[in-house]
Amino acid sequence: MEVSAEHLREKLRRDLQAEHVEAEDRTPNRWVSSFQVLLVSAKFEGKPLLQRHGLVNTCLAEELPHIHAFEQKTLTPEQWAPERQK
Repeated sequence: MEVSAEHLREKLRRDLQAEHVEAEDRTPNRWVSSFQVLLVSAKFEGKPLLQRHGLVNTCLAEELPHIHAFEQKTLTPEQWAPERQK
């Protein structure tokens, strides 16, 4: 399975009802894949970081075995508001 940043963006937006998703392909070569995502969703409200990452990992359960490195930043809309101003 070949994974793309666009595929990750669409799946995370749809499945986690995200209001903002950034996915960057940081793959250094064609032998390994590396992605960095920023995800803003109301589904993260009241959840600690480990649970937020668990939601993302569950959403991408099919894709993660094909990704060598995966970095994620998960924010609530309230946490995203000041970040967006930067």
